[in-house]
Amino acid sequence: MPHARNRNPSPIPEVTWDTGLKEMNETWKGAIACLGVAVFFVMTIGIIYWQVVDQPNKNWILRGTFSGLIWERRTHSLVIQTLAEDKTYVEIDVGNVGNPDIEVPFVRNLCWLNKTEFCYTWDSVAEVKISLEVNEEAERECYSMSWTPVHCHVQLKDCFSMTNMSWYGGASVRGQTWPINDQNATTQPFIVSDLKDNPSGFGSALERYFLGSSGVAVLVSPDIPLQLGVDSRQQFCLQSLPSMERLPLQYTVCVAHNVRAAHQEAVQQLCQHSRELPNMNTMWLPFWKLLTSVDSGPKVERELRTFSNRLRRHQLGEGVISLNEHSTTLLSDMDHDYLNSRKRGMSKRLTRDLPLVKLLNISITLSPFLSVGTTQFHTSLMDGTEAYWLSLPSAPQGQLVPVMSQWRGKFCVKLNITNPGAVSWFLDRVGSLQAHLGMEYVILEGGEGNLFEEQALRPPQALGGDKYISLLADVATRIGDSTIVTAGTQSSHKPLFVRMTALESDWSPMGLKGIIPSLLHHTLLGYNFLIPDAVGGSLSGDLVTDEELFLRWLEIAAFLPVISFHTPPWVCGEDQLLNLTRTYIAKHQRDVVPLIEKYAEEWQMTGNPIYRPMWWLSPNDPMTFTIDDQFLIGDEVLVAPVVEKGAVQRDIYLPDGGFQWQDTRNAQVFDGGTFLQDYPVPLEEVA
Repeated sequence: MPHARNRNPSPIPEVTWDTGLKEMNETWKGAIACLGVAVFFVMTIGIIYWQVVDQPNKNWILRGTFSGLIWERRTHSLVIQTLAEDKTYVEIDVGNVGNPDIEVPFVRNLCWLNKTEFCYTWDSVAEVKISLEVNEEAERECYSMSWTPVHCHVQLKDCFSMTNMSWYGGASVRGQTWPINDQNATTQPFIVSDLKDNPSGFGSALERYFLGSSGVAVLVSPDIPLQLGVDSRQQFCLQSLPSMERLPLQYTVCVAHNVRAAHQEAVQQLCQHSRELPNMNTMWLPFWKLLTSVDSGPKVERELRTFSNRLRRHQLGEGVISLNEHSTTLLSDMDHDYLNSRKRGMSKRLTRDLPLVKLLNISITLSPFLSVGTTQFHTSLMDGTEAYWLSLPSAPQGQLVPVMSQWRGKFCVKLNITNPGAVSWFLDRVGSLQAHLGMEYVILEGGEGNLFEEQALRPPQALGGDKYISLLADVATRIGDSTIVTAGTQSSHKPLFVRMTALESDWSPMGLKGIIPSLLHHTLLGYNFLIPDAVGGSLSGDLVTDEELFLRWLEIAAFLPVISFHTPPWVCGEDQLLNLTRTYIAKHQRDVVPLIEKYAEEWQMTGNPIYRPMWWLSPNDPMTFTIDDQFLIGDEVLVAPVVEKGAVQRDIYLPDGGFQWQDTRNAQVFDGGTFLQDYPVPLEEVA
């Protein structure tokens, strides 16, 4: 049989070969492991490099048809730009959310299935949801922003840049500016206060609406507590209040092709009620404030007759004589004396005097305050109607205790405007005065401020923020369409006149120079029917002695809805000033009032302001964005008065609205877009 060949002649055992293979395998495994670590290290470095260096600085979050929302990674800002990135509408600094020292990488959209929404949880501090609404027909796009804290006591703050753009709107302030870029305001509750008592606060008119010259409008939710701060020429900031309730910060940013288009679209969202006109006959009559310090009703009545006779003697025509609250109270007490005397069959002198008051055209002043020293207040405590006044329970289920405050130097309680019985009592009081004094005009003061928040008390839900002012406007509307209120918020559609803030008797931005910025501010927010401060200013309460100031003020007032006086012209100047006063009153009645009535109809239909800034006709012209000493009445009259002491000439810019301008004094014609330097404006003439 054949011999079988040995297949393994080597003397080395097979087991040794197996061991060598195992050693080689372990070596390769070590090398591969090292290589894996190196690759992982390189990938980590690459990811860090991508996040820190190579990642683009801005990323598109949402896109509309002509605009888009961008996240600026390094500046922690949300930016709305055109899709071509050739125009920035607004830059919003949101770096105050979370830790501003930590660079936030590109945020991922948690609502990625919906191309018109963006959702994200920000640094485990706040949740943000942004919704895009596109209106192609109106050529506007709106981004609704909603920030909600994840934890209690988180304070949300978004700041809007003022760089390279002008902003308008918000609230009145002492020394009103147009635009608001030059204002400074510490962060504080965004509610109406009395600027006379709180000069650094926000006054009337106030709306949660801001307009940017780039064509952007910001509308803040009316239902959330809000704080506002303004850093001059840098930014204005919306800020929520920290609380256990995790209060959100909600607002909508709408963009359009220019500032006028943005405003016209925003107005439709700002006021969705039908607009009503007040009593337009009010504009035909000048208002004359009765300055008196008498201490009884008969003396007030005598002062009224004397003042009325002087107006007739100086041929100043028919007007309305305004009584302050003190004089109104004295006449009211006189009325009660008159009624009681008739019941007792006593003095005939009173029965002769009071009907003479009814022959005069007067306005009375009332407020929702009642002195705690009056019989009416003590009676309310005795008959169980203490709920007629703003109150808080003494214990969770305790008796209501009226909250006291000060008004006109007296301790007072304030009408509970949410109580139907209290409102009926107040309206009955007004009706009684109307019946016995015969006045048509009622001025309602004292709506400003929040009585509870001013005393660090938690207000009832129905009276948070500025809700008292809105409810008082409802009461004013029930009184009649000749009612004048001193505060306006969320009530521009109501048939009421709004009295503007009192000004200093000087040439400063708190005096004469503040008239036009304040006028443009009010009308932008929808408050067109205004009672401006008296000619010459009335904040100090003193009579005006500067004849030039009086006349330059009168030149502006002649073009406003109503001319009002604190200082009679026969006190301030000679016969020439009296003649000019008559001239301007006649001009106001002949030329201005019909023009206001014409554009009031347009306002009622469209919401377009009656008094307009220069950019209304040239919304793409940067020259018009900061002009604060000219205004338009509609689209056809441009008013450019003198606001500098001693000046007899001024610069005038004629916006290019596609037509020419004609000087009404000399019939000279100029093209739109013309800049008139040192144009003559003599003291005795109208600019």
